[in-house]
Amino acid sequence: MKTILITGGAGFIGSHVVRLFVNKYPDYNIVNLDKLTYAGNLANLKDVENKSNYEFVKADIVDGEAMLKLFQERQFDGVIHLAAESHVDRSISNPTEFVFTNVIGTVNLLNAACAIWNGQAEGKLFYHISTDEVYGSLGEEGMFTETTKYDPHSPYSASKASSDHFVRAYHDTFGLPALVSNCSNNYGSFQFPEKLIPLFINNIRNNKPLPVYGKGENIRDWLWVEDHARAIDVIFHQGKVGETYNIGGHNEWTNISLIKLMCEIMDRKLGREEGTSEKLITYVKDRAGHDLRYAIDSTKLQKELSWVPSLQFEEGLEKTIDWYLENEEWLQNVTSGDYQKYYEGQYQKR
Repeated sequence: MKTILITGGAGFIGSHVVRLFVNKYPDYNIVNLDKLTYAGNLANLKDVENKSNYEFVKADIVDGEAMLKLFQERQFDGVIHLAAESHVDRSISNPTEFVFTNVIGTVNLLNAACAIWNGQAEGKLFYHISTDEVYGSLGEEGMFTETTKYDPHSPYSASKASSDHFVRAYHDTFGLPALVSNCSNNYGSFQFPEKLIPLFINNIRNNKPLPVYGKGENIRDWLWVEDHARAIDVIFHQGKVGETYNIGGHNEWTNISLIKLMCEIMDRKLGREEGTSEKLITYVKDRAGHDLRYAIDSTKLQKELSWVPSLQFEEGLEKTIDWYLENEEWLQNVTSGDYQKYYEGQYQKR
């Protein structure tokens, strides 16, 4: 039986990956490691928390000694590394926190893997999940490929670029079996409502302003989180060591077009007069270092590993809006902060 470490498994993308692996691979022991910062919510995993092949460990990847001890105790066969600070605005206000978690934390995991797998790395894998933001900004044409030059513009993307380079350096220098994937913007259920889609769903419901940076002309490629989890599964099991894989949804939208579509859908679902929610849009000063356009070319992943996204954006957005409208209690617990009590109630008493 293999033991797989998934870091950041209480977060948005991580919880979907944990759920997929726990349910799909009953012969794997899945260890979910999370610091439970503001973005970590164990209530996301209520449906698998009592499964015999699932375990949660509260720890901080910045603690190198704790990571080495954990690797020594559990003898992991694989690592899927998602733990990261990920909000660009927060990285602008506090870059150092992003350096510690995203860079130092990643290096601590790499050191632990090298120490424990030294000379016995056959069948092992360190899989690092990253972002398309490391590539910088595109013009009106073209797409990011696995060979696009890195050109990060925010402290967040710079910290992720650094961690990517460390993973590849440990593969080249120490022979650590590792690979990297870079994904486009994720959306779907269980996303912390500081990100655009869940934030605006919540604001529309409560008739609050919808703040749009600049003119809303920035373009993003949107990837349904469950498609991303499937891609991670495929790459972990079939990807070639030392390679990079880009994961994209082939769904490019300007921010303002996306927001207007959300307003239209929300008006329909809430029984409001068409155009009501669009009146909530307000334009605010653009964010510093705001990249104009991201677009991922996932041809390599599709051709080599036969992965394709299952949903187009309009369908995925409908599903996402339905989920948030149907899970009002989850959203209220997150916005009020009550979700942080879940760990105390479910885990500390065990």
